[in-house]
Parts: sequence; C-alpha cells; structure tokens
Amino acid sequence: MPDATDAPIAREVRPPLAGRQLLFLREEELRLAQDLLFFGYRDFTAGPDALLEQIGMGRAHHRVLHFVGRHPGITVGDLLAILGITKQSLGRVLTPLMDNGYITQAPGRADRRQRLLSLTGKGEALERQLFEKQREWVMRAYREAGPAAVEGFRRVMRGLMGQEARAQLDRAASANSLKSV
Repeated sequence: MPDATDAPIAREVRPPLAGRQLLFLREEELRLAQDLLFFGYRDFTAGPDALLEQIGMGRAHHRVLHFVGRHPGITVGDLLAILGITKQSLGRVLTPLMDNGYITQAPGRADRRQRLLSLTGKGEALERQLFEKQREWVMRAYREAGPAAVEGFRRVMRGLMGQEARAQLDRAASANSLKSV
C-alpha cells in the first residue's frame, strides 16, 4: 500500500519569465518591426502627402489639422504639448493654415491671453479628405488582422509611446468618451 511519500507532489505551474524564449525579441525580429513601422508609415502617409503637396503643405500641416480637428477649441499651449515642438515651429505651420482659411483662432473665454484654435469649414473639409485617405488603409488592415490583432496593435503602439504621450492619449480618449486604448 502506498504511503504519503509516494503521492505525486503538487507543483505550482508558473509562466516563463518575461522575454524568456520569446523569438520575437531576437534582434532580427526587432529590426523587422522597425521595417514594418517605416514602410507602414510611408504608405499610410502617401495619400495625404500627395493631397497636401498640391496645396503647398506637408505632414506638419496634417498633424496640426488632425489635432485641431480632434480637439476643437484647443489652446496653442495644449497643441504645443501634443506635438512636442517649439512655438516658433508651430508658428511656421499655423500661419499658412490661418492665412489660407483652414484654421481660426479666438481668445480664451476665461483667459483672454489664450488662443483657442478651431477648424473653419474649409479646414474641416480638408481634414476630412486627409482622414478618408488614411481611413481605408486602417480599415483594411484591421479587417485583415482581426480583433485580437487590433488589440495587440494598440498595446504595442502604447508601449512605443512615452509616459506623457500615453497620458495625453488617455485624456483625449476620456474627453471623447472612448474607452482607454
């Protein structure tokens, strides 16, 4: 008759340590990830780049149109924080957008020194055209990848962001009543 010492020993099953035996963390896989980011960004921005080139603008203008469109009434200070650029750099981009009637600025309600930026009707139309050019790329990629991959993509992109960028994204998501990404 077996005694208690013959009974199998219960062992705690632990997941492998993070990074252990993960082939996707090899240098070649990480370099492939960089390649994917570079090529994906190039193709994702090609349509808007061509449209903007026709009106004498570029990616910096696109970024301003995007964030002013996403946050109507955004302060210049908040836009500077999102873009991570200097006032002088923003001025070089913002001036032609305002001169050409794409963006308007108004004084702040509580603090008249603030400048609140919004898209005009013309600016909304341009931002919509730029969005539509990229919307199809994102929709196609999301459809091909499926829901689990979309969630994984979001996690990877958040992981690539610094802490401040994640905080800005979370604030924007809560302001737009979206679940945190």
